[in-house]
Parts: sequence; structure tokens; C-alpha cells
Amino acid sequence: MTKRLASRVNTLSPSTTLAITAKAKEMKESGIDVIGLGAGEPDYNTPDNIIEAAYRSLKEGKTKYTPAGGLLALKDAIIDKLQKDQNLSYARNEIMVGIGAKHVLYTMFQVMLDPDDEVIIPTPYWVSYPEQVKLAGGVPVHIEGTPAAQFKVTADQIRDAITSKTKAIIINSPGNPTGMIYSKEELQQIAEVCQEKDIWIVSDEIYEKLIYGEEKHHSIAQLSDDAKKRTLIINGVSKSHSMTGWRIGYVAGDAEIVKAMTDLASHSTSNPTTTSQYGAIEAYKGPQDTVETMRKDFESRLDRVYPQLCAIPGFNVIKPQGAFYLLPEVSEAVSKTGFANVDDFAAALLEKANVAVIPGSGFGSPDTIRLSYATSIDLLEEAIRRIHAFVEANWKE
Repeated sequence: MTKRLASRVNTLSPSTTLAITAKAKEMKESGIDVIGLGAGEPDYNTPDNIIEAAYRSLKEGKTKYTPAGGLLALKDAIIDKLQKDQNLSYARNEIMVGIGAKHVLYTMFQVMLDPDDEVIIPTPYWVSYPEQVKLAGGVPVHIEGTPAAQFKVTADQIRDAITSKTKAIIINSPGNPTGMIYSKEELQQIAEVCQEKDIWIVSDEIYEKLIYGEEKHHSIAQLSDDAKKRTLIINGVSKSHSMTGWRIGYVAGDAEIVKAMTDLASHSTSNPTTTSQYGAIEAYKGPQDTVETMRKDFESRLDRVYPQLCAIPGFNVIKPQGAFYLLPEVSEAVSKTGFANVDDFAAALLEKANVAVIPGSGFGSPDTIRLSYATSIDLLEEAIRRIHAFVEANWKE
């Protein structure tokens, strides 16, 4: 029989986060009291003003095709946002709107990478980065951000990893799954290496509005004219405005790459969903008070549950600076409870303690688990109580 699948999909790994979340939902629907800490989305509903703007667009008959790269009004709203928040100036031909930041990243790698081009991906990483690079024929090159370094990589590590085949590096700050933020000084050093070696910078800033304490978000594109020219900013409304299901993301950067991405989208998706684009315009142009309300709530939850998580035997936890994830290093807990690896430990937590967490193997960090605190404080505290009880009940000296 003729081979059914193209060879490029043979190396794909399924999304760990989606698989765990689906399993947890299946158990919950069967009547099991499962607490899911796996999904990477806010538990808030989309703000009313955004919903109303989208509904109004439907009633006004705005239900047809739009330009492949997004409505001009949405591009203008993104341009205004980047100017206001990062003091960065872009033209319309340097903006492309896609079906969520994930689709934008996928399209970008498709137009940037030739076979065997290398992309440096710091670990821990968001699960889709290496898969998207491989789908474009590229080669993911991993460099390790260790707990001792707050899960961040250094300019020297990046320099050592660059070869003649290196095309780009991905910087995700605040990061998923770590919640860690690169300082302005750290980004400056990275930008200088990228200029020296002449490689692209992919700056994933999807969590930029979720930052805690005295920390600040810095886009690497802000740091110099050269950094701006070689940086492709990836962002969207999913996390900042609790619009994950609306699927609106964007890229800001080099006009030639943006044009190629737009051309590819015109043959693959036609355009981002029209109604969602009108919602996104309101998200950027309307009141921002709900964004801050959500941020404060996430920070309050983090401050409550962080010490509780640290109290679990065998859990070593760095307090995140942004996003809504905790990434405890749990190798001691795994060993002392008799499991071979973190994947088995996470599976047992789901089956025996009815708590869904994501094993760190999906993020290139096999000694960790990821917990999302984008859920109610009552459920968070109950989930941590269950995990604590599970570890203590199975602990063997």
C-alpha cells in the first residue's frame, strides 16, 4: 500500500499539555472529582466590552473575508499598542495578524527556515517550539537553563551554540513553563551576540502583561536599532485579555518576512476569523482595567500557594516572576515515592490523587512538573493539599 503519511510528520511529538488536559476532562466528565492544573489559559471570561464589540460587528454584517494579514484597523491598534507599551514604531507592512500566536510562529518558521537550518531553543521551552521548527525542515538546538540560573540561558551559552547553520534563537520572556523574566541587561548581552553572529531573534512576549512584584517586561527589540531589525516579536490577546479561544496573535518585524508570512497565510487560512479581529481591536483600544484586575489576582494566588508548594517533601520551587505557571523540580519526590520518572509520577497524581499536572519532559525539563495557577484559589489549595498527601503517603526512606 502507498505510504500514507509524509515523512515530515514522523518525528512529531503530540502536545503534552493538550493530552493531559484532555485526559483530565474525560475523567471529570465521567464523574471523577479531578482538579486540572494543566491548561495554559486564564480562568477568567473574556471581558464584556470585547464580547460586545464582537457581537456588534456580527450585527453590522461584518462577517466576510478580511485581508489575509488582518484588518487594517487591527494592525493600527497593534501598532499603537507597541508604541505605547514598548516605544517601538512599526508600519502596517511590518505587522501580520494570524490565528493565534501559535499559528503565527508556525507560519514564520515555514517562511524563514530551509532544510537543516538551526534554531536555538533554551530549555525549558514551550512544547510547540521544537515541533514547529522540525515541521519547517529545521533543526532544534537546545541549550539548558538550569534552576541555579533561574531557568535562563546566558549570552555565552548562546555564542557557544551558534554554528554556520544557525538561523535564529527563541527568547520567551516571561517564559512558559518557567514564569521567569530576562532582565534588560541579560537581553542586551543576548542582542549583542546575535548582532555579532548575525542571527534572527524570535521574541515570544505573549505573557508580557502578567508580571509580578517589582519586575518589568523589556522587549529585546527596544534595546538598539540593530536588535529591532533582527527581532520578530510574537504576541497576541490570548493571555492578556483571556481570549484563548478567539485565536488572534500577531508578528511585528521585518517587512520581507511579514510579507512572506502573509502570502503563505493567504493560501492556507485566507484570514483570521473576522469576528475575532473586531474583538481584538476592542481589546487593544478599549479599557484595560480588566487586564490589571486579572494580573493582580494571579499575583495574589501565587503568593498564597507558593509557600504551600514549597512545603511538599522533595519539591524544590523557584518563585516565578510572571505568567501563571509554577515549575517545581521534583526528582527527589519522584525517587522517594518509588516512581521511575516524572511522567509516571504525574500519571499517578492524575489517577490516584485526581490532580492533573504536566510532566516536564514535554518542556525539555524531565525533572520538573508544571502547574498552572490560572484557576480558583480554593481549587489550587485543594490540589496542593492532595499532592502533598499523595507524596507523604507514598514516601519511602
